[in-house]
Amino acid sequence: MVSLKRKIDLNCDLGESYGRFKVGRDKEIMPYITSANIACGFHAGDPVTMARTVELAKQSKVAVGAHPGYPDLMGFGRREMKLTTEEMKSYIIYQIGALQAFSKSLNMKLQHVKPHGALYDMASKDENLSRTIIEAIQQANPKLILFAPPRSLTAKAAEKMGQPFALEAFADRAYNEDGTLVPRSQPNAVIFDPNLVAERAVQMINEGTVSALNDTTVQLGEVHTICVHGDTETAVELAKSLRAKLRQARIEVQSVGRFL
Repeated sequence: MVSLKRKIDLNCDLGESYGRFKVGRDKEIMPYITSANIACGFHAGDPVTMARTVELAKQSKVAVGAHPGYPDLMGFGRREMKLTTEEMKSYIIYQIGALQAFSKSLNMKLQHVKPHGALYDMASKDENLSRTIIEAIQQANPKLILFAPPRSLTAKAAEKMGQPFALEAFADRAYNEDGTLVPRSQPNAVIFDPNLVAERAVQMINEGTVSALNDTTVQLGEVHTICVHGDTETAVELAKSLRAKLRQARIEVQSVGRFL
């Protein structure tokens, strides 16, 4: 039997249903991922959904992380907002604290924090916002791993501030030539083909690169975790294909807390 040579975390944004509004196929996708980013009630999710999602993660032995976003249920947290530093820090602590409580109630430990949507994108280009997020994490639980894009100001701020972080790439999202994600408002921003998503992930891990929309090669560098979005129509098929392709490529899939 050939031994595995590389390790990668496979994460997914989950727990995004709200009341009677259902988003994603959380139960179906859990067996194929190693880390779940669970919505904390601001951009999506609610207390019952949070509890159920943590329970699903526990059943599948999937690590859990907080997925805090802007207070924007109507826009699913994908609209830019301007908040004061005090507001932003308090909102992050509030959301982490809520998921920590649900995790503790089920004897689960929170592994990471991944900002959601517009908050994630804005922070990657804004050092002050990144620092605010990191300060909030350090006040809530400094051991949590922050997910951040490669070469982003978020990753640089985390390194400066001594915050554990993992570099994240997106297998199901198209990239611009500058390494940013193509906005969802533009054509072909989301990739639905399971085979293509799997091939891109292997390229990201083995070569540290990804092909942009204009066919240029984007340098990502080392990647620790790869995301598949739970609200993508083919999310389950993407995760299943990706897991199989990684195994075929002798890449071991583990939660990021086990190897960072």
